[in-house]
Amino acid sequence: MFDWLISYKDWLTLGQTLSPHDIVAVAFFLGAWIGYTRFAVWYGRRAPSLQGVMDVLRRTWALRMLERDNRMVDLSIVRNLTRSSQFFASTTLLILGALIALLGYVQRAADVVSELPFAIEASHRLWDIKILLLIGIFVYSFFKFSWSIRQFGFCSMVVGAAPKVPQDAEESASEVANLSLIVSFASGNFNQGLRSYYFAMAALSWFLHPWLMVATTLWVVRVLYTREFHSRTLSVLRGGGIEIATSRESRQTWR
Repeated sequence: MFDWLISYKDWLTLGQTLSPHDIVAVAFFLGAWIGYTRFAVWYGRRAPSLQGVMDVLRRTWALRMLERDNRMVDLSIVRNLTRSSQFFASTTLLILGALIALLGYVQRAADVVSELPFAIEASHRLWDIKILLLIGIFVYSFFKFSWSIRQFGFCSMVVGAAPKVPQDAEESASEVANLSLIVSFASGNFNQGLRSYYFAMAALSWFLHPWLMVATTLWVVRVLYTREFHSRTLSVLRGGGIEIATSRESRQTWR
């Protein structure tokens, strides 16, 4: 089943396995993912974004943490954040197991997909490539979630090591920066892992048609951009909750 993976001659003829439509779709998919990731970082420094607003709230949280004698609330917040990463990390492992098992049932899966509308026939080698793409996406996702879990664990240590009352402003600023930055790093890795789930939906559509993969990729990018930079959640976090709550439109649309 995987002889072609280690055969040099088969790698030379890989272009014969992937049609021009497949090559364009995969290139567009990877370009859109990498491009949007860089765009989100670049544009987030110039316009309001969920990441930017949450960075401000994290600094505020770190300041309030230093003012509290009992920091069980802060540790509880860190635990809740860690659970989200742990859930997705364990879910990703289950998905990876299912995808690896699917490699042994390519013919059955191909028969099921071939009965769906707009589905195109594909060789076993092309099916292997499509499944391996999904495996690669979820492996990347797992590494992001697992690193996020470790970083949230570091946050617990920072909270526990923070002095009860900072001796001076410089020490206070250092503690605030340490906690807020590590939480920001952990949340950034969690967001990238979660973003890979969105793009996995686009990769999944490749099993039906390469142009459907392109269309789904565009839809995923639009959803991510809207939620990151133009969502009602962002407006509320920026202080517009009262205005949105009293508007008629807010009762009809949720995003």
